Amino acid sequence: MTHENHENDIYGQEDLEPTAESQAGLRPSIYVASLSDYNAGRLHGVWIDATQDIEAVYTAVEDLLRSSAEPGAEEFAIHDYEDFGAVRFSEYEKLETVVRIAQGIAEHGKPFAGWASHLGEREWDDHLDDFADCYLGSYDSMEDYAAQILDDLGVDIDNLGPEYLRPYIRFDLEGLASDLSLDVAVEQDDAGVHIFLNHE
Repeated sequence: MTHENHENDIYGQEDLEPTAESQAGLRPSIYVASLSDYNAGRLHGVWIDATQDIEAVYTAVEDLLRSSAEPGAEEFAIHDYEDFGAVRFSEYEKLETVVRIAQGIAEHGKPFAGWASHLGEREWDDHLDDFADCYLGSYDSMEDYAAQILDDLGVDIDNLGPEYLRPYIRFDLEGLASDLSLDVAVEQDDAGVHIFLNHE
């Protein structure tokens, strides 16, 4: 189900200071719908800025349910979400988890979305907070990551061997990148590749 998201329609957004990520257009939000209304054939929901603290998110949900035309509306579900990258939520995902991921994206940007996507729902509770220890950086490609490692080691792949042999020497950067990818976790999006240590 698709719900239009307009800048001024996100509950709580107007109270927040703009961050670098929000200025870049990355604003994790969720569309929460009243199930009583949905089951009655009526669409009654609200977009909520998921980077707020959890109390503010619950307040937004309570306001939504109180404004329902259905008496005793108490149940809700997440029917849509935006700016979470490749992360996928179920309709009944815990709001606490959604907020943790949204706040991580607000602080760290797309790499955190990649980390959450790599972990998957079963590991969010235990490993979301390991991001800082596992994040190795973001690059345009795995070849760029491999080139950075070589540069850190002081290896100049354009000047290998004696000068008279250099025209004949080719370093297999693609092969190195491929081998390196076996030892790390790689998540790719429109910003490039985000690379992480494989967590235990």
